[in-house]
Amino acid sequence: MHINEQYRQKELTEEKEYLFIAREKKLEEESGQILSEHLMEVYVNEILTMKLICIPEFLTELVLGRLFTGGIIRRIEEIESLYICESGNRAKILLNHQREDQDTEYIETTPTCCTGNRILNDYFVHHQEMAAVQSIPWKASWIFHLADEFEKDTPLHRETTATHSCYLARGEEILFHCEDIGRHNAMDKAIGYALRHGIDLSDCILYTSGRIPTDMAEKAVRAGVPILAGKAAVTAQAISLADTYGLTLIGMAKQKFMKQYAGIAPQSEDR
Repeated sequence: MHINEQYRQKELTEEKEYLFIAREKKLEEESGQILSEHLMEVYVNEILTMKLICIPEFLTELVLGRLFTGGIIRRIEEIESLYICESGNRAKILLNHQREDQDTEYIETTPTCCTGNRILNDYFVHHQEMAAVQSIPWKASWIFHLADEFEKDTPLHRETTATHSCYLARGEEILFHCEDIGRHNAMDKAIGYALRHGIDLSDCILYTSGRIPTDMAEKAVRAGVPILAGKAAVTAQAISLADTYGLTLIGMAKQKFMKQYAGIAPQSEDR
């Protein structure tokens, strides 16, 4: 795969003025750093396929992860080239296979992400049943360690309180972490980072700051990640999907407790 990244680092925040209004009727004019949104159009084999609202950071990883978790590619070798323009507003991907014939009209579904991301067609989706993930032994201390790291905060969230984050780990080793406006984008960036750097996802953990509905759990299954943990709640449908595909699913993963909903129980640890 040839990667041609032309985009230059943009400012992720802007200084904006606002009126601070207290309950005690106190009004003050203040200013602070506000997160900036970035729109990127993604073309696959010259066809506009998706529009992503994100922050202009780790754009290549975002595209790779979204192609993978969206079922457009099954392995990175299916991509011949990936180009991102200088402004970062357009990505072009050339696959080594063409669109599959579609028997039915594509119907867009509304994702649980609230950033305005849109999938515009399914021309290149392979429409194959997802494979079950291979469970791995794990320790609760690994997840508590990720919760500890999350509580230290991430740079943009500390500055703006406007981002989600995702951590990619193997055991207690954190391999990568990133931020974005939406939790879907953050997870796709972590998965895309693994693809780009040849990291085997079959023994990794994903830890997300957001809730885990079915579309988030599905991303983990498509990526072959055996353990998905999140700081927030899960849905009943995400639990059913995890049970079906062997995903170890953990919600409310915080510093002092977590709730495991699916998968094998953790190994006992010496105290």
